[in-house]
Amino acid sequence: MAESSLVLADGELRGAPGSTQDGAEPREGEGSEGPAATPNLGHLEDTYELLEKLGSGHFGVVRLCRQRSTGSLYAAKFVKTRRDQGGLLGVDRAQVEREVAILRQLHHPNIIQLHQLFASTAEVVLVLELISGGELFDFIAEKEMLSEEEAIEFLGQILRGVEYLHARLIAHFDLKPENIMLQDKDVPKPSIKIIDFGLAQQLQDGITFKSLCGTPQYIAPEVINYEPLSPATDMWSIGVITYILLSGLSPFQGETDAETLSNVVAGAYEFEERCFSQTSEMAKDFIRQLLVKEPERRMSAAECLLHPWIKPLSATQALSRSRSSINMRNFRKFNARRKWKLSYNTVSACNRLCRTRPLGSEDEELRCCESDQEEERSPHAALLRRRRNSCS
Repeated sequence: MAESSLVLADGELRGAPGSTQDGAEPREGEGSEGPAATPNLGHLEDTYELLEKLGSGHFGVVRLCRQRSTGSLYAAKFVKTRRDQGGLLGVDRAQVEREVAILRQLHHPNIIQLHQLFASTAEVVLVLELISGGELFDFIAEKEMLSEEEAIEFLGQILRGVEYLHARLIAHFDLKPENIMLQDKDVPKPSIKIIDFGLAQQLQDGITFKSLCGTPQYIAPEVINYEPLSPATDMWSIGVITYILLSGLSPFQGETDAETLSNVVAGAYEFEERCFSQTSEMAKDFIRQLLVKEPERRMSAAECLLHPWIKPLSATQALSRSRSSINMRNFRKFNARRKWKLSYNTVSACNRLCRTRPLGSEDEELRCCESDQEEERSPHAALLRRRRNSCS
């Protein structure tokens, strides 16, 4: 269902069990209120008229709603919750509260906005701004051609949203095409909206955060190696997205999850001439400075916005961008395969969602990496899923 990812993010709010934020005190002014401080769920229909269903998932449903006082339309995301981490039904309440605490801090034109929250003992409803333009990649795939200059307009918006997050020590940790939407596609200059903050984390200086979750072809080497994560982890994902956008190829995609993960750890990729013949050297340099194995050597979002490919320093650089274009034929093929895999995984319940399971008597949880393959989970990927999130 094309619109289900609008705000539902495939049906599950996801946090990071065992993360630094589980036991840490919230910072002053940084969303310390949780669902317990919100209006009771019984008041929801006093404020909003509930309309048609937009999408559904394992633990929730999204419905269109109209605010009675203003007539404004929003998306109401109903999430079943559980307080006991050992429970089987619903999303861990702490995960929902973590996502809400982050969303309450965010006020940026390129980030989805939380409008209001309602809660009961077993359910939380997030009233979010309505995003109706669909996925950016779907919008681009419908075009006859796209110059690098036009692509940069979208990428610049993504970077500004990510820069805003990182300036507040918030990392998204799940940047991928499905989470980059358009507010409205039927306008001259569509606005980007970054969605799904289920894996996002409020990082803290001096506290290490590790986690194993994400989609194999977009995660950074430090995720797979179970090393400390940082805002630089998001920048690797932007490098992958840019590579795909320009060429229609995924730099590390293998035949299996295991092969993809091995390719990511090796950090080996190339610019195949047949796919990058129309790509400028500045664009390739931009990607090279993001797909770097060492996180500290990657460009930050702020540095990306000053890169000459994004912000030309001369007329010659600007001309190079306008004369170069993305490989639309390959891009359409990639997007069609991507959509088919998403549809296949939804229908066959191939566990694209990040779930939690008990670790024996330790009563701890592990996180699953989302699979973007149609086949059975590989031994390599299974090994990853046996590791836990942790902080120190």
